[in-house]
Amino acid sequence: MNGTKGGRGRRIVLWRHGQTAWNLERRFQGSTDIALTDEGLAQARRAARLLAALKPDTIVASDLRRASATAGELSALTRLEVTHDAALRETYAGSWQGLTHEEILARHGEQYTAWKRGEPVRRGGGELETEVADRAAPVVLNHADKLPDNGTLVVVSHGGTIRTTIGRLLGLDAHHWEGLGGLSNCCWSVLGEGARGWRLLEHNAGTLPEPVLGDDD
Repeated sequence: MNGTKGGRGRRIVLWRHGQTAWNLERRFQGSTDIALTDEGLAQARRAARLLAALKPDTIVASDLRRASATAGELSALTRLEVTHDAALRETYAGSWQGLTHEEILARHGEQYTAWKRGEPVRRGGGELETEVADRAAPVVLNHADKLPDNGTLVVVSHGGTIRTTIGRLLGLDAHHWEGLGGLSNCCWSVLGEGARGWRLLEHNAGTLPEPVLGDDD
């Protein structure tokens, strides 16, 4: 699903939200609506100054508070209105949501191991990764298709959703999506338009190396 109109030089920046308290606790958020910490808001402000220099044409974000507040910092600098879309929410993970990493391993160890092997797993009875890509990737492509030549779209979303969307847009088999490392809070990845579709130009950019905290680890 990496279809583009070829040669228009568009870019997609996929930006993960800032830090939350549940990230620090390594507690699986999924679709739970958790706010940014003060540090998360500061991260968003720092990153927004860098992303504003890319002169984005469009900002679209998950409607969950942590993504919406992150997007708001870029909106304030660029004066672009943010379009919110629930299809960009993090993976719904059922009974995993609210559990720490250690609790998930203790209660759902076999399921976690199968997921890490690349098997299609409904974590906690929730969504498959392919289902997340099914809802998120078309939204991203729809907004990208509306960009002017050489335009830039900023998508503010969540670690797992961004990873699955990148995998889908690059045309990778779902089994290999785990090969895309996680994003640190308020870091981003950049896809650029090539003659044969989207290409990954940058991944987990924006800071000196930081630990990946949260859902996508």
